[in-house]
Amino acid sequence: MSQSDWHTIEADAALQRLNSSADGLTTAEARQRLIEYGHNTTPEARHRTLLAMLLGQFTDFMIVVLLAAALISGFIGEPQDTIAILVIVLLNAIIGTVQEYRAERAVAALREMAAPEAQVLRDGEAITLTAAELVPGDVVLLEAGNVVPADLRVLVTEEMQSDESALTGESQTVDKQEARLAEKDLPLGDRRNLAYKSSLITRGRGTGVVVATGLETEIGQIAELLRSEKGVRTPLQKRLTRFGRYLALAVLAICAVVFVAGLLQGQPILLMLLTAVSLAVAAIPEALPAVVTISLAFGARKLIKHNALVRNLPAVETLGSVTYICSDKTGTLTQNRMTAELFVAAGERQESLPGREAKAPWSELGVALALNNDVAEMDGKPAGEPTELALFEAAQRAGFDKHLLEQALPRLAAIPFDSERKEMTTLHRSAEGVVAYIKGAPEQVLQQCSNALGGDGVMALEAGEILAEAEQLASEGYRVLALAKRTFAAEPDELNAQSIERELTFLGLVALIDPPRPEVPQAVADCLTAGITPVMITGDHPGTARAIATRLGISDGNRRVLTGRELDEMSDDEFARVVESIRVYARVSPKQKLRIVKALQSNGEFVAMTGDGVNDAPALKRAGIGVAMGQKGTDVAREAADMVLLDDDFATIVRAVRAGRRIFDNIRKFIKYTMSSNSGEIWTLFLAPFLGLPIPLLPIHILWINLVTDGLPGLAFTAEPAEPGIMRRAPRPPEENIFAHGMWQYIVWMGLFVGGISIASQAWAISRGVEYWQTVVFTVLTISQLFHSLAVRSEAASLFSIGLFTNLPMLGAVSFTLLLQLAVIYVPAFNAIFHTQPLPLSDLLICLALSSLVLLAVEIEKWLKRHDLIYRNH
Repeated sequence: MSQSDWHTIEADAALQRLNSSADGLTTAEARQRLIEYGHNTTPEARHRTLLAMLLGQFTDFMIVVLLAAALISGFIGEPQDTIAILVIVLLNAIIGTVQEYRAERAVAALREMAAPEAQVLRDGEAITLTAAELVPGDVVLLEAGNVVPADLRVLVTEEMQSDESALTGESQTVDKQEARLAEKDLPLGDRRNLAYKSSLITRGRGTGVVVATGLETEIGQIAELLRSEKGVRTPLQKRLTRFGRYLALAVLAICAVVFVAGLLQGQPILLMLLTAVSLAVAAIPEALPAVVTISLAFGARKLIKHNALVRNLPAVETLGSVTYICSDKTGTLTQNRMTAELFVAAGERQESLPGREAKAPWSELGVALALNNDVAEMDGKPAGEPTELALFEAAQRAGFDKHLLEQALPRLAAIPFDSERKEMTTLHRSAEGVVAYIKGAPEQVLQQCSNALGGDGVMALEAGEILAEAEQLASEGYRVLALAKRTFAAEPDELNAQSIERELTFLGLVALIDPPRPEVPQAVADCLTAGITPVMITGDHPGTARAIATRLGISDGNRRVLTGRELDEMSDDEFARVVESIRVYARVSPKQKLRIVKALQSNGEFVAMTGDGVNDAPALKRAGIGVAMGQKGTDVAREAADMVLLDDDFATIVRAVRAGRRIFDNIRKFIKYTMSSNSGEIWTLFLAPFLGLPIPLLPIHILWINLVTDGLPGLAFTAEPAEPGIMRRAPRPPEENIFAHGMWQYIVWMGLFVGGISIASQAWAISRGVEYWQTVVFTVLTISQLFHSLAVRSEAASLFSIGLFTNLPMLGAVSFTLLLQLAVIYVPAFNAIFHTQPLPLSDLLICLALSSLVLLAVEIEKWLKRHDLIYRNH
């Protein structure tokens, strides 16, 4: 039968359907079923070898272009360029291989979560087996501390509770029951007669029959989703792929024109061939992969200082494009621990429990909270069920010490909580006889109360008002418990619920919640300022989800909360129409989380997914960037994610977004700088012959300019600080062209400007009849690019406002490159290699003056941009 239907049949019917019994399977039958169903493990997919992963990295179009450039460089006798390009390409291939290998480990981590051993009934006797040997029909024995070894239909339970938070996202432990549930389409967290593989039994004991093993379990289906789900390419990868394709086509066309123009001018064929090839090598920014890699690596190193570990380098930049952050609630937005937050007694609300000196009923409520629990000390710390631990800690903070109180009021007996009564009672000896303290569901406790304790003693019970208060608190997302007491002159003869839990005196209400992390509201506000929409996706109750989302500022409280059941009833088209209006999802399954991410992506949104549980892993992998929690997250979530928050601090995401935007800005500045500079070289070589001038540069000059100007100054862009107001602008559209916002116009006019002053310097030198005219052009073209690197450090802010010393690596790179250029001009040994001649000081100063015009031109352009006079529609 369907995995989702086991909760709808009786326990005996489940055993019959599985051809099993309460005594379990026989050894022979279990052996046969193991052959039929296979081992209770998550099978590994066929892995690609490391060599296959490595070779697969060389299929990218930009990489192919760079390899062609390396081949051409070797052909024209420039082995140093060939070596540099090959090293850069190999570095990128290694990084890509590591990323692919990391993805393979996600399923391996999921497999390791399986329980290693299980207590099983075989041939009517309890034996210990490895969890891998379990088969459908096996009867498993469970007790507190056990990890559930397979998906089970519960047969017998003795106050058994299970922690399923890693699977369902719900913070509260779940009371298990053996009775059937009539409703068919229940969410995972509400199927209380099923126990799921890898969940933890926190209390009680029970037995269950195995209904699913291996990939058929809920966690196995998540593993299948992980294996089949493909990650999406980052915006940067998409942009650079398009950029490389267009660039290669443009370079080939321009080289062909330059080659033909030179031949028509009567230049030697070999010279023009080498010139065209050199121009191709110069036009391709082979330093771009290095700049991208170093930018991302520097960004990742800085983020580690802010407790964000980047597992996938492109993820650093990707955050700059994020438009939606889909976040799990438990442990991500909240603290993943229950806390008593509100107390109600005698018609009064308090945010903290008053101390021991407070008058009744507060003092009596504090004693009840301290004593009515099974919290015990383990390793010097209190340990127990999360709800009881929250009540115990609230009492302790107010000065109600359980150890001291038990000396005065020793515990005589207890009637444990069960899911039918929804109450727990403890009995204590007192000076007046015996006192019983009762806690439980308000509707259950109140119907057993005959009066209430007020400030002046016992008073009439206003059950309707108290119940309305409890319902109001529940609507605000709280789990509400009622506490009451009853006194006896002597120890009761019968210690059972029917005789003790009646004629009670009501003490008060306690409201508990898994509270928001204190830093999250500001982080949410920062996301909204940055144009990023936060969305909560949780397996928790809709009321709790709405309350937490309202507190955090994710929702205004009036927005619709979409449940998993409602989502299932929607078609993909219907959901696509409303997905961008939903801020809170509740009671969702792993597949539904994945569907939400995909729906947003289909609408053109770029989605980040945060989470910590196993149930988050497929969506973490599918999202544009997956962000896992490092402290409370599971290994599966961390392995599937691109980034891990070491401090589980949602605010760290905001810092990462800022870093991502800065890194993309700097990569874009480098592209703007290098393409404009390369454009200047192309225009110089292209226009000179048409103006009747000789070829202005030799191939060695072109390669030298490309090496020194794209090298150190290019890499120095990685250290550029963030632009002012970087977190007050909208995210970049993921499909936005890298040449948007006027960049292609800039490359064209700046290239023409640099080409113009270079050709002007050539014409000026030739008109004077000097032999070193080619050195003049060479110098102007090189130094103009150094001025250009300083000018484009900011998109719109003036260099004089941001200051020369705010990027010391850039200042050092420009100074060192200038010294290298002077060495090429004035050192005799270099004159022979580079075919240069020393320039008189006056001519050198004129070259510097002409080159500095680039800085002036860019400053004028930025002034026009700041005043919104250009690029309005770009």
